[in-house]
Amino acid sequence: MILRQYLHSDPIAISYMFGCAGHSAAAVVDPIGDITRYLDAGQRSGMRIRYVLDTHLHADHLSAGRALADAAGADYVLFADAEAAPSFRRVRDGDILDLGNVSIKVLHTPGHTPEHISLLVTDQTRSDEPWFVLTGHALMVGDLGRTELATNAEEGARALFRSVQRLKDLPDYLEVLPGAYSGSVCGRSLSGKPSSTIGFEKRHNKAFRVDDEEAFLRLMLTDIPPVPLRAAEMRAINAGISTAS
Repeated sequence: MILRQYLHSDPIAISYMFGCAGHSAAAVVDPIGDITRYLDAGQRSGMRIRYVLDTHLHADHLSAGRALADAAGADYVLFADAEAAPSFRRVRDGDILDLGNVSIKVLHTPGHTPEHISLLVTDQTRSDEPWFVLTGHALMVGDLGRTELATNAEEGARALFRSVQRLKDLPDYLEVLPGAYSGSVCGRSLSGKPSSTIGFEKRHNKAFRVDDEEAFLRLMLTDIPPVPLRAAEMRAINAGISTAS
């Protein structure tokens, strides 16, 4: 297993490259900015980028997902029901993407946005059990993602509550690799630490701890941060149904 984490400061977000060196196969998740960093990293590692995934249609920044997929000859991957231009590989809950000895299981975790997915990653050279989960903006270190950027805030919060229950059912030891950290507009109480575990977040993440749905709604609908600049336009561009002006 090879894993690279890229911490971005403008915008504040996190991208990932990981894969199987033995089979020379890699995936990139939530890429931002200059795509040569990912292409060069793949070349240095001797790995071909097979999949480029966006966990969701971002509203706070421009994705480099489609451009990277085109340049690498990779599949660009979104959840099947994403309201986006049709030039992407559609995945559904439970689908498996193969990277040799590394596998990616898709978990549909809506709430931050309706099409949001998390990615459960297993390195079969070490164990048949998953090693980490990429949670995008659903579960981040210290908080959960806001719920009103792509739908009604209450509707999004109810969907996120159900997604949270799925994530809580994952093993406590599982590493959480989120899509953002402190300073992101997509959460309120985010930590500057860019990784955690399911168990630690169950103990210390205030929103993740809440088990009652109505209490969860009250928490998620209080003190919602200002909407990111050009949020709807950003989602449309990332969906491939609009162009940058």
